[in-house]
Amino acid sequence: MPKYYCDYCDTYLTHDSPSVRKTHCTGRKHRDNVKFYYQKWMEEQAQHLIDATTAAFKAGKITNNPFAGGPAAAGPPKPAGVSIPPPNLGAPPRPGMPGMPYMPPMMNPMMTGMRPPPILNPMAMMGPPPPLGTIPGVRPPIMNGPK
Repeated sequence: MPKYYCDYCDTYLTHDSPSVRKTHCTGRKHRDNVKFYYQKWMEEQAQHLIDATTAAFKAGKITNNPFAGGPAAAGPPKPAGVSIPPPNLGAPPRPGMPGMPYMPPMMNPMMTGMRPPPILNPMAMMGPPPPLGTIPGVRPPIMNGPK
């Protein structure tokens, strides 16, 4: 019977059965090894991006820093020391509403973890049924009483 090799733990499991794999994969050491593996991979990717950006800058492929706000930046002059505006202060108005400040959209109760209000009995909210012989939504004629 072939043995199962775990790349994250660098070890062979004694048996290649689903129950042994499941037990191994839910273990603390295995989960720590998986976490460490992906942390290391992310750090390597970040370092590769930093190295590539540095090499491009040294080679002259990147001529200016778009975040510096120097003379190459377009628009009115900015106060000294301020290069990126705080969030939502420079946001454009919403389309179709000139002059109105930007308002973030309302959160869906399901997204915030809140429970929606309970649904009551729909028949209780409608009221009593109309009398027989009437058409729903049409007002009955006004009958004049005795004079």
